[in-house]
Amino acid sequence: MKNNGSRRKFLRSDRVFDVVNVAVMIFMVILFVWPLWFVVIASVSDPNQVWSGNVILWPKGFTTVAYEALADYSMIWVGYRNTIIYTVVGTLVNLVMTVCAAYPLSRKDFMPRNFFMVMFMITMYFGGGLIPTYLVVNSLNLINTPWAMVIPGACSIYNVIIMRTYFINSIPHSLQEAAELDGANAFQFLMKVVLPLSKPIIAVVALYYAVGHWNDFYTALLYINDQDLLPLQSFLRDILMSNKMSLNGMQGLDAAAAEAKMQLSQTLKYSVIIVSTVPVLCVYPFIQKYFVKGIMIGSVKG
Repeated sequence: MKNNGSRRKFLRSDRVFDVVNVAVMIFMVILFVWPLWFVVIASVSDPNQVWSGNVILWPKGFTTVAYEALADYSMIWVGYRNTIIYTVVGTLVNLVMTVCAAYPLSRKDFMPRNFFMVMFMITMYFGGGLIPTYLVVNSLNLINTPWAMVIPGACSIYNVIIMRTYFINSIPHSLQEAAELDGANAFQFLMKVVLPLSKPIIAVVALYYAVGHWNDFYTALLYINDQDLLPLQSFLRDILMSNKMSLNGMQGLDAAAAEAKMQLSQTLKYSVIIVSTVPVLCVYPFIQKYFVKGIMIGSVKG
C-alpha cells in the first residue's frame, strides 16, 4: 500500500510537471512567434488599420501597397544587390581563410601548432579597439570600398576552432598516411580528401558567416559613406530608426495627405523587414540538419 501511494504521488507530481512544462513552452512560443507573425500581417494590412492599432492576430484590409511602394524605391534594391555581393564574396573569403588556418592547426606534424593556437585564442578575448582598427582599415585604403565589408572580418577564430576540432576528430591520421603512400602532398590531401569529408562543418560555418554578413550594418556604419555601397541592413536601420525613406520619391503612390504618408511609412517598415529576412529564412531549413553536429563539435575545444 505504501508503495502504491508513493507511486501515485510520483505520477501526480510528474503530471503536474508536464502540465507546467507545456504551459511554459506554449508561452515561450507565443512570446517569440507572435512578433514575427505581427510583422507579416502588418505588412499586408491596410495602413490605416495598422496605424489605428486594429491589427493584432489577423491582417485587416489585405493590401500589397507597401510592397508596391517598396518596389519603386530604388535604393532598397541597391542595398539588396550590395548585400548579396558582400554575403557571397565575404563567405567565400571567410571559408578559404578559415580552412587555411584550421587545417595546419589540426596536423600533428605541424610542430608550432600549439603556439599559434594560443596566439589565435588571445585575440578572442583581447582586441585592439575600435579606433586602432579604423586606423588600420584606413591605412589599407579600404575606407569607402566594398572590401571594407569583407577584409576586416575575414576570419573568425571561433569558427577556426570549430573546424580544427572537426578535422582532428573526423579525419583519421591513417587517411593522411594512405594519401602520402599514394604520392599525394599536403595540399592534394586537403583538397581531395579533407574537404569532401568535411561538407557538414563547411555548411555550418558557411551559414554562420553568411548570416553574419547578411545582418551586418555596423561595419558599413564605420567604413562606408557612399550610398551606392551601403548594404540592405543600413537602409533598414535608417527606415526603422529615423524614417529616412522618402515617400515623395516613389512612383505610383497616392500620398497627398501627411497622415496617409505616415500611415504608409509605418507599413513600409514591416514590409522592409520581411524582404530583408526572407532569403535567410529560405536558406536556413536546408542547412538546419548540420547545426546539431556543428554545435556539438564547437562545445569541445581541445
